[in-house]
Amino acid sequence: AKPPGSVYTGWRVFQERCAGCHGEAATGTAKAPNLLERVQTLGPRSFVSRVLYRYDWGIPASQAGSESAAREALVEEILQRRQGAIQMPAWQGEPRVQAHIADLYAWLSA
Repeated sequence: AKPPGSVYTGWRVFQERCAGCHGEAATGTAKAPNLLERVQTLGPRSFVSRVLYRYDWGIPASQAGSESAAREALVEEILQRRQGAIQMPAWQGEPRVQAHIADLYAWLSA
């Protein structure tokens, strides 16, 4: 089944917000991984959760949105600068990405 969203709009938003790190074709760079490989194993719900809410902290996706003790300990480590820099921003506060998250998924999975 075709995922919801516009492939063209997803491509445009990707070029504006994501290509700087993931590359124009989403195949990865020294700064960020190949998203085409990763999207193959994600459904739309998991994709939305990871892009909007999850930083790449090595926390299982099931715990990423919760206020678990592991998540809070990791946040504290980052705030105290005991943990490395956050790899990818959560895009939940960015209106263009939030409005077109289904389009991003449609383009990456096309």
